[in-house]
Amino acid sequence: MGKKRKNRGYSKGSKGRGDTVQCQSCGAVIPRAKAKKVYRRSSLVDSSLAKELRKQGAYIAGVENISYYCVSCAVRLGRYAPRAEEDRRKQFKKKRWE
Repeated sequence: MGKKRKNRGYSKGSKGRGDTVQCQSCGAVIPRAKAKKVYRRSSLVDSSLAKELRKQGAYIAGVENISYYCVSCAVRLGRYAPRAEEDRRKQFKKKRWE
């Protein structure tokens, strides 16, 4: 039976069983290698004040937020967009016949 994906839907390679994380949206427990990671950085200072401080040469620290989403929630929320079916077929044909 053929494989649908070369990496089997994981980014872990052949490392065995990995850690699990919880989806930020639905709360499902999913493997970390399969989750879609969204990295956001937010400033603690108002944007107009931050602009003035940067002109004076100050460093403004920010808070880093890392969120993990399952594939279905990432697609639904627009954080991750799968490729079009035609693009997937083109890539598959190239690899298969070359």
